[in-house]
Amino acid sequence: MITLDEFIKGVADQFEDTDPSEIKADTCYHELEEWSSLVAMTLVAYVKIEFNQTLSGADIQKARTFEDLYKIICSK
Repeated sequence: MITLDEFIKGVADQFEDTDPSEIKADTCYHELEEWSSLVAMTLVAYVKIEFNQTLSGADIQKARTFEDLYKIICSK
């Protein structure tokens, strides 16, 4: 399993138009200007490839921050 910091770096790569410095563990990703259903799908694909885990729509809605998402992935 990768660390939270490694996860944040990987997630930041999924956001093309957002400055990576805005992507932190406590960032509320739903509030990012770039956040959209397309970015959500990209994030789901990233998690599937990197972690071999499937994030559901409910997981994405339940989590508020990137750290919340990381914890969900780690708990699967």
